[in-house]
Amino acid sequence: MPSTAVLEKKKQMVAALSERIKNSCAGVVVDYKGINVEDDTKLRRELREAGVEYTVVKNSILGRAAQDAGLEGLDSVLEGTTAIATSVDDYVASARILQNYADKHNNFSLKSGYLDGEVISMEKLIALAKLPSREVLLATVCSVFNAPIAAFARGVQAIVDKGGVEACLADVKAEDAPAAEEAPAEEAASTEETPAEAPAEETAE
Repeated sequence: MPSTAVLEKKKQMVAALSERIKNSCAGVVVDYKGINVEDDTKLRRELREAGVEYTVVKNSILGRAAQDAGLEGLDSVLEGTTAIATSVDDYVASARILQNYADKHNNFSLKSGYLDGEVISMEKLIALAKLPSREVLLATVCSVFNAPIAAFARGVQAIVDKGGVEACLADVKAEDAPAAEEAPAEEAASTEETPAEAPAEETAE
């Protein structure tokens, strides 16, 4: 029977892993069977540089931690050798890096994964792994919106150069003012012509 110290240590491990799962936006569970020390070191370095935390874990510990974190659906994959990779703010990195590694090593495979506290299917996990990195996605989005944003920025700068929105409205009102002043002048001219013609017709009679 495990000693009190061993049980306490396991409880701490479960609590720490549970908290880690809760604080992560995405995670991937893998079977690392057959990986050698050199490859393991390279993989861990790549994951670490991407902000992904990767650890080998006992199935029983991960099972309890997942249960405590409210993550359901991992029980069926908790067998054999198991490691978990979690990310706090990158939904793609762990799946992309681990799947890329699995494609090159027959004894390494993805078991399952989750997003925002919900286990996803293998189809969705593989699709997620095929997405580009966050940096590439951001660069793509920026390039798509670059032209409209540039035009908007120029428009805002033009308003600033004119002295603000009020100054621009004043310019618009000033441009409309001459047209408004011309209309009464034309009406006055037509009004004055009418009385002048009437006496001429009476004199002729």
